[in-house]
Amino acid sequence: MHIKMNNDLPENLISIAKKKSKTSVAIVCAHEFSALQSAKEAYELDLINPIFIGNKNEIQKEAEKLNWNINNFDIVQEENEYESAIKAAKLAKDDFIKVIVKGNLHTDILMRAYLKKEFNLIQGKRLSHIWHMTVKKDDKPIFITDGALNVLPRIDIKMNILTNAIEFTKKIGIVKPRVAVLSGTEDPIDSMPSSVEAKEIMKRAIKENIDAFVHGPLAFDNAVSIEAAKIKNISGEVAGKADILLVPNLETGNALCKIMVHFMGACAAGIVVGGKVPVVVASRADNVNSRLASIAASVISAH
Repeated sequence: MHIKMNNDLPENLISIAKKKSKTSVAIVCAHEFSALQSAKEAYELDLINPIFIGNKNEIQKEAEKLNWNINNFDIVQEENEYESAIKAAKLAKDDFIKVIVKGNLHTDILMRAYLKKEFNLIQGKRLSHIWHMTVKKDDKPIFITDGALNVLPRIDIKMNILTNAIEFTKKIGIVKPRVAVLSGTEDPIDSMPSSVEAKEIMKRAIKENIDAFVHGPLAFDNAVSIEAAKIKNISGEVAGKADILLVPNLETGNALCKIMVHFMGACAAGIVVGGKVPVVVASRADNVNSRLASIAASVISAH
């Protein structure tokens, strides 16, 4: 079964990003049509000032396809993926840019440069990925974390993922986010380790006075459906009204996001947070609206 994708650009996300000051953004290995197209649209919306890194001739060729004159922008000549990534990390270290956007290179090469200790971009925190998901352009978003970076995080890492997500959602305007710690059941049982971990995360969140409503474990339906939560007699601030879905592992988050995109027509804006500057690591399969929404989310995260 295939449902035609809608992928409406989320109006609220763009509106919030427009209220921020124009942000300096490095497009790494920028000789990719879709990366340049989304950068062009972000520039025309007054969201970004782009700096292009990579093969200058190839970048110029792709820009010409878009009828975009980029001669007045900085284009940093680098011949290979790794040196382009290193240059972006240096620019971030020296405060010349506030966002890094992946172009035509592998994510692991970009993140390997970002993680080098000499650039001090991690600053004692843990990186994590978050998706801002909307089905219609005026939807209230739902956030999925982490479905792209941390594969099978331990409880202490999940606490970092949790705090990163809360920090980002507050920048979106959610004063006290509702976090559902997902598992396959609403009761912790030893045969399902993620449910036991979810209970522990909720306890730690309460103990550490984290400024969010945190409930776990919750199955997906009880996290997003008030009716389902009522049937199961699950009460509280989070049940059926979750803003953030803290998933047990990467596969769960990745599948949730892609089901929403391919079967519901959702727009997925994804960024890596937790470091000095956010990173947009778009998939080659992401369309222009998804890429543009991701840039908008990164602009918000950077301020």
